[in-house]
Order: sequence, then structure tokens, then C-alpha cells
Amino acid sequence: MFDASPLHSGEEVFVARARAWTLNGFTLNHVTAPGLSVVRTKTLLRREPIDHWAITLSERRVTWLDSGSATLAAPARLPFVVSLGQPMKNEREADDRIQLYLSRDSFHGIATLLDACCLKPLQPAGATLLADYMRLLMRNLPSLGEQDALRLTDATRAMIAACLAPTAHRVGEAQPLINVTLMERVRRAIRRHLHSPTLGPELICREAATSRSQLYRLLEGEGGVGHYIQKQRLSEAFTMLCDLTASSTISAIAEMLCFADSSSFARAFRREFGVSPSDVRDAARGGLPPIPASAGTNEAAAGSFAACLRGAPPQASAALDLRI
Repeated sequence: MFDASPLHSGEEVFVARARAWTLNGFTLNHVTAPGLSVVRTKTLLRREPIDHWAITLSERRVTWLDSGSATLAAPARLPFVVSLGQPMKNEREADDRIQLYLSRDSFHGIATLLDACCLKPLQPAGATLLADYMRLLMRNLPSLGEQDALRLTDATRAMIAACLAPTAHRVGEAQPLINVTLMERVRRAIRRHLHSPTLGPELICREAATSRSQLYRLLEGEGGVGHYIQKQRLSEAFTMLCDLTASSTISAIAEMLCFADSSSFARAFRREFGVSPSDVRDAARGGLPPIPASAGTNEAAAGSFAACLRGAPPQASAALDLRI
């Protein structure tokens, strides 16, 4: 389908890694490769007349694209759309890339949207949401059951339509997956700042590019923003207490995770897990199995990626707004 060559002449070694998951009507690729120049010529089009769409997310590098009639400098961390049914050339430096290849047969219902976006910058709000969905898809695909995977084509079609050209109807169709994608964004922002005393709604909204009202809706089913932050800090404390290579005292762990003092930390820990921090540490040192973490960390819970594919109601609804 392509003629490919190293971007820099004289390179003697080309080490790349690619993984692919092929489902009903689309393929997800994850590629790590050195700098590359890729060409799809008219000769290749005649020999391999495949006209799928490809949505590509480059994690670190700009991608330069030229179809002869249009050019695009696609920035890192924002996906772009091309059609394999037209000649093109693209160049990029060493990078990690996630790619969705979409067949015309399975995605004909949104063909007009995809064709309209080819080799054009996407709206930043939708592009950012689509990038997060592609990462979420890559993380979850290896562990999905067969029945959940079979539902992915319809879900992915709805999500792409909502991101490329959002309307009330399209957003409504994709809302459960939008919620899960936004929740993952919020979760990452919180995890990055668990040790910061400034962690709160303002910081999360800034880091996750969401509004305060949307954040409250997302975390309503978790007991609110403050409760969710504390739950994540307690989960981190649990992990630290089970780590036999760590030398931090329980008081130091409480301070690192921004609890007022070791007593308030111990009370919150016991409410969450039913045991004290010292019980968990003693069990780890004695070689006993760790006490099960709270149900809030269970990926199979309602509102997870797989649960949304099965049609389970999300933990909280959230309207799509302009800050996504």
C-alpha cells in the first residue's frame, strides 16, 4: 500500500515495533518507529485500490502531509484524517503513533464527515477528545472480552461523529463513551497531583480542560470531587504500604498525601479499607496477600469502558461543552 523509507539518509538500522488489533470494520495500530517518509502513489493506488480512512495520532512529533492538492502540518497530540483513496506523502520524525483504519463499508454512515475532514485541521475541542478516546481504546482493547469487542464498531463510529462534527444528537449517541473518556482525563490529572496540597477543582479543571460544572457532574456518582480525591490518595497510600522496598513511615505517607495528620489519615484509611495502615504494612511484611482494595478501583464497575459498551448506565452524565 505504501512506499516507505527512513527519513534521514545513511541510517543503517531501522528498529520499529507495531501492534495491531483488527475488529469488525476497523483496525487499531500502535506503532513506535524512527523517522519515516511514506508515499502512496497513483501506481500503488491502481495496484492496491483500498480507500479506507486513517485517523492518526502522533504523540510527540509534527507530521507533514502533502496530497498534491492540499498540505497539512499536523501537530503532535491532535489526530488528523486522511483517505487512502488519494495519493499522498507524509514525513515524521521518530515517534509513537496510534492509528485507526476505518473501512468504507462499516463507516459509510459518517463518510461525509470523514471526507470533509481529510487533510484539514480538526476543531481543537473535538480533536482533543478524539485523541483521548484513541488512547483509551488502545489501553482497553487487549483486555476486552469478545462480546464487548464486537460492540466497538458502533461505539467508535458514534464517538468519531461526535468529535468531528458535534450536534446534540451525535453527542447524545456517544455520551456514555464521552463520559468515560472525560473521566479518564480527570483521573490522570488527579493522579499527577496526588501529592500536591493545591489539588482541587480549579487545578483539575485546568489540567483536564473541563468546566467546573462538568467536573461536578462527572464525579457526582463518586461522592463528589473531594471524596474522589481522598479515595485516590488512600489507594495510593495502600500501594505504598504494600511496597516492601519503601522506607517511609506511616506518618510520612500521610504527610506526602496531604492529610492533616497521621490520626486523620488512619481514620480515613480504616473507613475505606476496614483495617488500619499498620495492619496492611504488617501483612505485607509477613508475606500475606494484600487486603482487597475498595470497589471504587474496580475497572469492571459501572461507568467503565467495557460497561459502557454493554449499555450499562454511566456513573454520571455530563454535557459536552466548549472546553473539552
